[in-house]
Amino acid sequence: MNGDIPGAGVPTAEAGATGVSAEASGAGAARAGAASAGTGAGAPGAGAPGAGAPGAGAPGAGAPRGRPRSQEADRAILTAAVELLAERGLAAMSIEEVAARAGVGKATIYRRWPSKGLLALDAFVASFREEQPLPDTGTLRGDMLVTLRGWVRAVTQTSMGSMLTGLIAEAQHDPELRGAWRDRMLEPLRRQRRIMLDRAVARGEIAPSVDQEVVLDLLFGAAEHRLLLGHLPMTDDFIAEVVDVILGGIQPPGQGELS
Repeated sequence: MNGDIPGAGVPTAEAGATGVSAEASGAGAARAGAASAGTGAGAPGAGAPGAGAPGAGAPGAGAPRGRPRSQEADRAILTAAVELLAERGLAAMSIEEVAARAGVGKATIYRRWPSKGLLALDAFVASFREEQPLPDTGTLRGDMLVTLRGWVRAVTQTSMGSMLTGLIAEAQHDPELRGAWRDRMLEPLRRQRRIMLDRAVARGEIAPSVDQEVVLDLLFGAAEHRLLLGHLPMTDDFIAEVVDVILGGIQPPGQGELS
């Protein structure tokens, strides 16, 4: 398992973990994710701004109050936000620019997303979650390798890396964004990853007593540390070493040789 992941260098960043300009090669994938997701870019069931247009009323019910949300407008806004995030980063993006590019008024955006950070979050989630499918290789090691490779690929070979660092920076002083990040992004992904750990328990690869939250922290924490600090590259050898160190601590004797 030698060799670097192509393009696995840390995304070019300005000072600190602020939103920065992304590589143009990743912008197309991000735009496609936002356009296909439309509304409801956040976690399923997240009742937050941008979480989807309300359903039509039941037959015979009175007309809904206010104007109905336009899914076309939602898609245009999310697509414009992804494009601007990829081009300029969160710190430099403005609601005015998003509105102009989407062809809507600022009021239309603020009715859906009360802050720039929440808009950027939904635009990011719409694209990022498409890059994070749940693997099922038949072994925990195989699942963890595929999972971490997919995460690293998304943040190093597309515009997702600069979007992610910008959102993390913004969330440090925006409690509303921090809560939405946890509810719409972090917890849905962790819930998905617990499935692969539950499968490993069922196969007898790890004990039911293993702390799954710690395993997930270790799996993604090392890569996120390198993304934010940029001190070392995220190579395929690095990914394999992270996975094997974790497995060495949670698997019973004799399970470590599983591939």
